[in-house]
Amino acid sequence: MIKIIDCGSQLTQNIARRIREQEVYTEIVPYHISLEKILEGNPEGLIISGGQFSVYDNKSPSVDKEIFEQDIPVFGICYGMQLITFLSGGKVKPTHKREYGKTKVRLEKSKLFDGIDKNEIITWMSHGDIVEEIPEGFEVIAKSELHPAAIQKNNLYAVQFHPEADHTEYGRQILNNFLKICNAKKDWPRRNLVDNLINQIREQVGDEGVIGAVSGGVDSTTLAMLMRKAIGDKFLSITINNGLLRKDEEKEVCNNLKNLGLNFTYVDASDRFLKKLKGIENPDEKRKIIGREFISVFEEQAKQLKNAKYLAQGTLYPDVIESIPIYGISSKIKRHHNVGALPDDMNLELIEPFRYMFKDEVRENFSKKLLPKEIALRHPFPGPGLAVRIDGEITPYKLKIVREADAIFIEELKRRGLYYKISQAFAGLPNSKFTGVMGDEGISEYEIKLRAVVTKDFMTADIYEFKWNDLKEISNRIINEVKGVNRTSYDTSTKPPATIEWM
Repeated sequence: MIKIIDCGSQLTQNIARRIREQEVYTEIVPYHISLEKILEGNPEGLIISGGQFSVYDNKSPSVDKEIFEQDIPVFGICYGMQLITFLSGGKVKPTHKREYGKTKVRLEKSKLFDGIDKNEIITWMSHGDIVEEIPEGFEVIAKSELHPAAIQKNNLYAVQFHPEADHTEYGRQILNNFLKICNAKKDWPRRNLVDNLINQIREQVGDEGVIGAVSGGVDSTTLAMLMRKAIGDKFLSITINNGLLRKDEEKEVCNNLKNLGLNFTYVDASDRFLKKLKGIENPDEKRKIIGREFISVFEEQAKQLKNAKYLAQGTLYPDVIESIPIYGISSKIKRHHNVGALPDDMNLELIEPFRYMFKDEVRENFSKKLLPKEIALRHPFPGPGLAVRIDGEITPYKLKIVREADAIFIEELKRRGLYYKISQAFAGLPNSKFTGVMGDEGISEYEIKLRAVVTKDFMTADIYEFKWNDLKEISNRIINEVKGVNRTSYDTSTKPPATIEWM
C-alpha cells in the first residue's frame, strides 16, 4: 500500500490513479491526521502531494517531521518538496520568475530516474516558491534552468515538477521507480469496472426511478448507456436545450440518443434560461443560475417517471476538485454548474458513478466499450454551454456569432484531419469590440478567440501547435463568413496556469 498525504493539490487524485495503473493499492489521507493514522496498515511508501500554499503561510498544510525518521520511503511532489525542505532545515523562498507549464530539467544519477535514457527531460511545473537552500545531507539530483528540481537523502525523495501529469516526460517511469524503491506489492489488479459500477448502481437504486442529465456529450451519454444497462426502463434521459448549445447541436444530440436506443425526453427550455441570464455578466453567477434552472427542469420532468428519486450526472473528478475546496484548504478554481451550483433544497438525490474518475479513465474503460467512435471521441462541451465561452452578458447576437465561428472552426479541423488529434477545441467571444477596416470603411466589431488543447486527463493541457498556414486559413474563413467579426486570435496558454475553458 502507498499512502498519499493530500496537501490540497488539484492533482492528488491524479497521483493516485497513476499508482493504481501500476496495480498498487493506494489511499489518500488528509495532511492533518496523526502520524499513527498515517502509518496505520503499514504503508510501503508515502507521497506528499502538491498544494497552492507557501510553507511560510499561516495555516499552510504540514506533516509530523517524524515521518522522515521512519523506515519508509517518502516522495514529495511540488509543495511536498518545499515542505520536506522546510521541515528538514532548508530554505524556501518566492521567486519572481515563476515556473508554469513545460520546463526543461537536467537529471543526475538517482534510483528515481532509473531507465530514463536522457540527461534532460521536459517536465510540467506549477509553482511560485522555490528551494533556495537544500537541507543538510540532501543532494540535488535534478535542476531546472535556475533552481533545484529534485533532491534526495537516503529514502527521502522530492521533485519540484509533477510526474503525475501527462506532459511530464517519463513521469510514469519516475513514479514506478519510486514504487520499486518502496518494494510495493503489485496486488491490486484492474477489475471489470463496467460490471462493478452496474452492480453498485443497482444496489443504490433498488426499485426507484432515475432521471439523467444527458447533454449528448461523451460523459453524459456514456452515463446514460451505463444506466440503461443497469436499470433499463427505470432510467429516463432528459436532454435540455438551454439556449446555449452550439449550432444545430440539439438535432445532432437527439439523433445520437435515438440511434443508441435510449429512452429520452427532449425539453426546449431555451427561452426560460436566456430570460434568467439577461443582464448577467459574472461567470460564477451564470453558472449558479444555469445549475438552479437545470434542477428546476429536471424536477418537473421527474413527474413523468414513476418513483423518480434520483438524478444521474456524468460528473468527473476535475469538475469536483475545481469546484469544492478539499479539507478546507484546496482552491476553488471555478464553480461547475453540476457541482458547486446545485441548490441545497433539490428533491432528487444524486448518482454520479464517474465522480472520482478522470475523463480519459471514463473514455477508456466505459465510453469506447459502450459508444461508437464518433461519440466516444467527441470533444467535450461544458454543461453551461456557450455561457462560459461568451464574456459578459449573453445576447442572441453574441450567441449567433459564436455558433457560426465555432461551427467553422470544428468543420475545418475535421476537413484537415486534425479533429481527433486535438482533445478540445472551441471558439469564444471576448466582451470587447475592436477597430477594423472592411471595404474601405472603418468598423468596430468583435474578436473571436480560438482555443485548441491536447491532454489526456484534462487536469493539465498543452496548446495544439497548428501549422501556421492552417491557422491563417481558418482565421480568414471566420472573418470572411461571420458577420460581426473583424479579427481572431489563438490562445496559447497552457493548463496550468490557465484552465481549458475560459470561465
